[in-house]
Amino acid sequence: MRCPFCHVADQDRVIDSRPVEGGEVIRRRRICEACNRRYTTYERVEQTTRLTVVKKDGSRVPLDRTRIMEGIQKACYKLPVPAEHIVAMVDAVEEEITQQGTREVTSSFIGEAVMKQLRTASPIAYVRFAAVYRQFKDLGELVSEAQDVLDNPSRHDPAQPDLFPENRPASGDKAGS
Repeated sequence: MRCPFCHVADQDRVIDSRPVEGGEVIRRRRICEACNRRYTTYERVEQTTRLTVVKKDGSRVPLDRTRIMEGIQKACYKLPVPAEHIVAMVDAVEEEITQQGTREVTSSFIGEAVMKQLRTASPIAYVRFAAVYRQFKDLGELVSEAQDVLDNPSRHDPAQPDLFPENRPASGDKAGS
């Protein structure tokens, strides 16, 4: 292992190790003996059978977990969605992909799986992602999608903000003044 701070190789030791993400990953706290700084590494089993994503244009690319993570992070930008929750959503999408049992998966399947996770996590993040993913042509399509979220709420984290808070007058506002 190479220290991310001083870049010295193989001069570290593990000071803590524990399973995370339901035992799928091992988190290790390490200390560099050269610079005495601590850092964290994660170990996950490498999939020997690489999954291929069939894109809309017919091209094929290897499945990349980081692309899924980046899409979810962009949708959750500046929203109170904890990093652990984002990782859990990526894991759930990956699990749904692998449960298909095929070596190829369409990009539309991945997009729908991401939207399903975002809809339960944060309606705002869901509408953000849907607007880009479904390439809405006008504001009416966006409003229609948002209205569907309002009409058919799924269970979501109560700590997440509502998509459209009710229009309430400010405490100092009075009708007719």
